[in-house]
Amino acid sequence: MDELSVRTVQGQRVAGELREQILSGERAPGSRLGQEVLAAEFGASRMPVREALRALEAEGLVTIKSHSGAWVTGLDEEEFEQVYRLREAVEPMVIIESIPRLTDDQIGEAARLADEIERTGGAGGLNAFMRLDREFHLLTYAGAGWSYLNELVTRLWNTTQPYRRELVRQMPEDSFRATCAEHALIVDALQRRDVRAGAGVVQLHIHRTRLTLLESDYAVEMWAPDASSHTSEASRADLG
Repeated sequence: MDELSVRTVQGQRVAGELREQILSGERAPGSRLGQEVLAAEFGASRMPVREALRALEAEGLVTIKSHSGAWVTGLDEEEFEQVYRLREAVEPMVIIESIPRLTDDQIGEAARLADEIERTGGAGGLNAFMRLDREFHLLTYAGAGWSYLNELVTRLWNTTQPYRRELVRQMPEDSFRATCAEHALIVDALQRRDVRAGAGVVQLHIHRTRLTLLESDYAVEMWAPDASSHTSEASRADLG
């Protein structure tokens, strides 16, 4: 294997492991990602680490600032509001396009996932809930066939994953039951091929999540520091 191929494989490995760490909550929003530290941690040189960070930046998981460094993407309150309002507008549109093109097997799989989500118990099965919930919703959009919008939806899900995780971690029983009921309504819309109902439930589902997060105390604690504080931090740290 030549040097370029080795570097590509290493970059993909670093990106895969770092992606999993971010999505699982092991690395919190705003956490610094120094290239030298990551290279040592993953047993790779700096070039594949740099390529991995660029790949994750394209997925919305990492924020890179010129002459400053890289961080796990975090949102301030205004950015959070914008991202969630964008989700409320885009995802109903995507499911409208998706529903007529989903196969019966895909709809059956969505129903199975909704049942599995309910069996997690919410906060008690946090990691399973996060994995299954993401799989469920992205599957319901799989019929859309719009690569640009599908990439946008995945990016929005990546960016908001830490906030959803915290929401589920502290989710009371009645809110968990409401979430499961909404999933059941989405499945019902899929089975009926009812695009209007599907879009309405998805919009409500995202809207309720946004309001719940904005009203919570922990959301305030999670808002990302502004760019100036990142730069200040970088000036004190090894830029890697």
